[in-house]
Amino acid sequence: MTATTLVKQKGAGSPPPGSLAERARRSRRRGRIIALLFVFPALLLLGALVVYPVLFSVGRSFFDASGSRFVGADNYTEMFRDPATLKAVRNTTIWVVVAPALLTGLGLILAVLVEKVRWATAFKLLLFMPMAVSFLAAGIIFRLAYDQDPAKGVLNAAVVSVHDAFKGASTYPTARARVGQDLTQGSDGSYETKTGVSPGGLVTFPMVGVLPKDLPQGAAPAYPAAGGKATADELRGVVYLDFTPGGGGRQGKVDRRESGLPGMKVEAVRGGKTAASTTTASDGSFRFSGLDTGSYTLKLPGSNFAPPYQGVSWLGPTLVTPAIIGAYLWIWTGFAMVLIGAGLSALPRDALEAARMDGANEWQIFRRITVPLLAPVLTVVFVTLVINVMKVFDLVYIIAPGPVQEDATVLATQMWLVSFGGGNNQGLGSALGVLLLLLVIPAMVFNVRRFRRSQR
Repeated sequence: MTATTLVKQKGAGSPPPGSLAERARRSRRRGRIIALLFVFPALLLLGALVVYPVLFSVGRSFFDASGSRFVGADNYTEMFRDPATLKAVRNTTIWVVVAPALLTGLGLILAVLVEKVRWATAFKLLLFMPMAVSFLAAGIIFRLAYDQDPAKGVLNAAVVSVHDAFKGASTYPTARARVGQDLTQGSDGSYETKTGVSPGGLVTFPMVGVLPKDLPQGAAPAYPAAGGKATADELRGVVYLDFTPGGGGRQGKVDRRESGLPGMKVEAVRGGKTAASTTTASDGSFRFSGLDTGSYTLKLPGSNFAPPYQGVSWLGPTLVTPAIIGAYLWIWTGFAMVLIGAGLSALPRDALEAARMDGANEWQIFRRITVPLLAPVLTVVFVTLVINVMKVFDLVYIIAPGPVQEDATVLATQMWLVSFGGGNNQGLGSALGVLLLLLVIPAMVFNVRRFRRSQR
């Protein structure tokens, strides 16, 4: 058998080239169909939960509150004329500028420090735990923590304790002089005698408004102190509670069962200047010795009756936004720390060791090596937090009290308030939703491009 015959017989058994190409096309077509079948449920959900609501909101933003009349761009122009919306834009800007920057910085510092801690895993777990708390629960927690009443709000309880430790608190915030006595009240809440008093005299200050149960421990009856006599260079007196338990007694007179008011500051004033000052004893008595001859005015300073320090108004119009941002930091710091810590663990250790061998200190290594190498991770964390911050709703709605809700509002809460929280204007609310979407899209596109570049 010749070689030509063998080639012909071999070629006769192989399929024509056209059938191989057809089979490949059929295989590719079948693969596309199978892929579409697997992707179809996800596309269906994406269209129903994302694409359709977005398109519907865009269309709804061109109609009035009832949805029956086309108004064009009126909702968009009204949006930027509304003071509440402008305040929401301002607060959202504050959130976007402050919160992601603080979180990224805190996460970076904690991630670097945790590497040097012996119980690093436990520390990371502790900081990451707030991520398991819902925004609703976190809002309730911080609403209580920020409460103005020190008996409820833990932050104000701490602030009041520190304040009172250094400045002290007034002993008798509810006390006042009995009406009709020889005393005048100053604009600062102080009380002073109407007429001048000379050394050798005895002055009484009858006070009311203090409950017997609120008297300091160790307060003694004032009656013995009111019966003494002063020497020629001495000025004496007594500050007492002009109230007899069980009734009876005479107004303006020290009775046997009436208690003195200890710890009350008393000043002897002459010519508009304080010549001497003292504090009442347990029976309410006070004494000025060695005074020059002449007339003095005795004064109970307003600090004796100052209301107790109530702490900081965390949820007032001024501090409500920083207070809510503080709650947000508590929740998301662990997230930033863990992501940055993962990037930190992937850094080339030989570069760090080489820098240490060259004499660089830890601050120089952190600033010139660690941070530049972590720049891609820090950027991703920052942009992710920017996207998240723009959508913040729960914390603002739960923490901010009703009277200051407008001072704390952001675009997400304003959108809800305009649409469902009393405004009942879904047209304007949809316009706000479109604005929020337009603000979020650039950050999302930036993040997607970052991920694609890192994969390549």
